[in-house]
Amino acid sequence: MLGDDIMVDDVPLTKQLIDNFDKMKASTLAVIPIPHEETSKYGVIDPTSEVEEGIYAVNSFVEKPEPEDAPSNLAIIGRYLLKPEIFNILETQAPGRGGEVQLTDAIDTLNQTQRVFALEFKGKRYDVGNKLGMLEANIEYGLQHPELKDGLKEYLMSVVERF
Repeated sequence: MLGDDIMVDDVPLTKQLIDNFDKMKASTLAVIPIPHEETSKYGVIDPTSEVEEGIYAVNSFVEKPEPEDAPSNLAIIGRYLLKPEIFNILETQAPGRGGEVQLTDAIDTLNQTQRVFALEFKGKRYDVGNKLGMLEANIEYGLQHPELKDGLKEYLMSVVERF
């Protein structure tokens, strides 16, 4: 799990990945559709087929491709359920984009010897790695909290009226 993503759904995303891993007997990671112009911010999959609704077999995994080079708009988000072989690959993985060892590149290498699937996440994602995403998550969680929601609503309404 990457700490800058908070995922909310009726069935937790980690449970969805576990269920898919158990069914497919293969590594699985989460993806979401993004605007094509944002592909350079994410690892992106090149899906070969949709094996079931929202579950993709993957041809390759590409770290932060420019929009004109992106094989799809399905971005890898910070949830992975990977077989242990990934650690051996990471030990020898050459640095990639940005001069760093990229997990996306290691997953692409893993995919060459065993299947890796992508599961499309349908719930709500908060990108708390950016300032606006952090504020959105805090406000929405605060508005759902029984002890905080009334006071927070009142505060937000007063702020809106001032601006």
